[in-house]
Amino acid sequence: MAGFATAPATLANLAHLTPRPIKGLFGDNYLSLAEMDFTQQFLPEVYEKEIERYGNRTITGFLRMVGAEMPMASDQVVWSEQGRLHIAYDTVISGAVALKTISIPSPGADGKVPLLGPGMTIVIAKGNVTVKAFVKSLVENLAAGFQVYNIEVYDTANGQLPAALAGAVAGAPLSVFVYGSEYGKGSSLAGNSVDASFTQFSNKPIILRDKYAVNGSDVAQIGWVEVTTEIGTGGYLWYLKSEHESRIRFEDYLEMSMVEATDAQSVFTDAAGATISGMSGLFDALETRGLVFNDADFDGATSATAGLGAFDTILQELDKQGAIEENMMFLDRGTSLSIDNMLSQQNSYGAGGTSYGVFENSEEMALNLGFSGFRRGSYDFYKTDWKYLNDSTTRGLISDISGVIVPAGTSTVYDQQLGQNISRPFLHIRYRASEADDRRLKSWVTGSVGGNYTSDEDAMNVHFLSERTLCTQAANNFVLLKNT
Repeated sequence: MAGFATAPATLANLAHLTPRPIKGLFGDNYLSLAEMDFTQQFLPEVYEKEIERYGNRTITGFLRMVGAEMPMASDQVVWSEQGRLHIAYDTVISGAVALKTISIPSPGADGKVPLLGPGMTIVIAKGNVTVKAFVKSLVENLAAGFQVYNIEVYDTANGQLPAALAGAVAGAPLSVFVYGSEYGKGSSLAGNSVDASFTQFSNKPIILRDKYAVNGSDVAQIGWVEVTTEIGTGGYLWYLKSEHESRIRFEDYLEMSMVEATDAQSVFTDAAGATISGMSGLFDALETRGLVFNDADFDGATSATAGLGAFDTILQELDKQGAIEENMMFLDRGTSLSIDNMLSQQNSYGAGGTSYGVFENSEEMALNLGFSGFRRGSYDFYKTDWKYLNDSTTRGLISDISGVIVPAGTSTVYDQQLGQNISRPFLHIRYRASEADDRRLKSWVTGSVGGNYTSDEDAMNVHFLSERTLCTQAANNFVLLKNT
């Protein structure tokens, strides 16, 4: 009798399999997915630990290293910065009256009040040509936009300006500074009263907001992921993994906004009709009030005039500004390496100026091609890479700014809230806070998911908010390194 034919895909045809009473893998009870496509009891191998593909992704830390955070209770923070102690002008033109006059822009022409007065002795220069002169009297000539002074030149027999200094115009002006005074015997003149000059600056806070939302169904679907976070903690996260990353990203935005923000040229409104006016961040303040050095190539790779001489140009400008001795350099990778190359070229040790920095400077043990600090002239510089300028999702995406030199100095001021004098860095953050509300970094939850019941929305919304501004004081001591 012919037997029944059994379809090869049915379990009846799998006579070589022997069931087992326990969940264990044996040679005679294994069902492959090809043999058994109606179940998935043998799942693919899954790595539950998340792979750190980009390492530490956060870019915060710059302001934490160089600044501080302090509360304020106003819509604006105002500070004043001292002016120069001595009197100097670089916009002076020479007069045509017997070559014994000089003219300085009057108030309103350049925003400065002329401080010269009768009896002062001055140095007048154009390039390397200089003479000493005596200020005899002031001639009011405001209609022409200038205040004219009668002078007598010490260095010439007729008291006139020499030919090299005559005929100076606005496009090629003279430079003048006061070095003292001289009065005759029995003179009734009594010197010149000069009011202390200062400049007032201000900044306003901006409000930053963000949120993370997850609906109720996704919360009910459990799926664990083992992570190692940017802040050094690790463990298992469920749907809150995205909330955790949202918080880290928002904290990055807090720092990035203080660096990148700019004042709006005209006030406008957002989609809800609220006023938006911007604020002055670090880069904006340095472009406006700080020192800007272009073509920051210090090893001469792309410029024949670069190298140590280019760096010395920065030092000379710092001297003019009376900068403090210790400075921190936050650089992108290219500029950091160019400074390493610049410094190594000055080293006479080893072949080609090679430096061996560890294991007792042994050439056979280790090679150190980097520098973390150096001294040039009377200044100390501490160099570090700034991740914000290297990351491909931030400033590493573009290449216009290559670094910032930040003074390691403080100013002493009276704090109204603390009721005492405090020292604060030239670069620091002020955030809105009072006894009723602290807006440094607020976080709250709304919705009807996760044990929170504030609305009928089937979701959990985690909100983030901060209101803050950046104070860049003594910006003339900072240097912004740019590529052109």
